[in-house]
Amino acid sequence: MTFIVTAVLVLGITGLVIGLVLYAVSRKFKVEEDPRVASIIDLLPGANCGGCGFPGCAAFAEACVKSESMDGLKCSACKKEVMQQVAAIAGHTVELGVEKIAVVKCSGSCENRPKTGVYDGASSCAAAALMNGGDTGCFWGCLGCGDCVKACKFDAIKMDPETGLPVVDQEKCTACGACVKACPRSVIELRNRNKMDRRVYVSCVNKDKGPVAKKACAVACIGCGKCVKACAFEAITLENNLAYIDTDKCRLCRKCVDECPQHSILAVNFPLRKEKSEPTDNN
Repeated sequence: MTFIVTAVLVLGITGLVIGLVLYAVSRKFKVEEDPRVASIIDLLPGANCGGCGFPGCAAFAEACVKSESMDGLKCSACKKEVMQQVAAIAGHTVELGVEKIAVVKCSGSCENRPKTGVYDGASSCAAAALMNGGDTGCFWGCLGCGDCVKACKFDAIKMDPETGLPVVDQEKCTACGACVKACPRSVIELRNRNKMDRRVYVSCVNKDKGPVAKKACAVACIGCGKCVKACAFEAITLENNLAYIDTDKCRLCRKCVDECPQHSILAVNFPLRKEKSEPTDNN
């Protein structure tokens, strides 16, 4: 009985001593957190998506407070009003650039890009890309396994069962860039939202020569260069058999859309054009 009592006393005294030591250490090395950090965290979405370049919202908030300015600091998931509040709490002003949105640069639907085989590997775009996978003749376009959907923390991307391609919800997309990083074939890009969410872009990433690209997909860019000649703003370049429209230079005139023989250039959220009426013969 005496042994048990002694053991209990020893354990109790040991625990008390360790507790006092830990308390003393915690007080000595206590880090005072700036209350502004907590205020900024309350404004942020809390998704910890990493679109700001930091590991999480807390790290971003701390960077805002410690930085001398808001240069290079932006939460893509926050609206302009929220970012202005964040800057005000941190004691800074902020100049917000053009808002972005994720764009899927592939029109290789089941109809446009016929299957040439059956891919039965892991249901992952990253895995399929490593295996040079996919079940079509295009080795550049969307693999359709939905890695981008899994990466999106805002439920802004869904796979269309009819086309087999991802579709971005422009109301939910925050341009965090998670889907861009998740796509092994660089099919997704962040582009300017522009006024009324209008945008013009080449919906193709195929760098094969024209005949090869066209055989793989009916709407593939064939590198003909007609769009380059049609653009008066030098917004289109042609490299490696593929046209690319600079989102900052594009003036949304849509002349390139009319010139593209492959219908590879898409114009989104524009009103329908009125058909020109045939001239009447009054004679």
